[in-house]
Amino acid sequence: MTLNVTVPDAVYSQIAELAARQQVSVERIVVAALVEKTSGWARVEQMAERGNRESFLAALDKVPAAEPSPEDRFY
Repeated sequence: MTLNVTVPDAVYSQIAELAARQQVSVERIVVAALVEKTSGWARVEQMAERGNRESFLAALDKVPAAEPSPEDRFY
């Protein structure tokens, strides 16, 4: 199957440089990246299917209602 996509020049340059260093085609780098990303999304979906809102809320109830320590604060 052929897929035509438009990517920013800077992204293409990075992909082309990586492909040259790895001595593979740009197409192979792009396919590998797509496979990796879709696999990651599939894994997240699998984990989400196992999730349970009631269990999450029960665990959240165990967290003390306290202010974060200074090193954990966002400023």
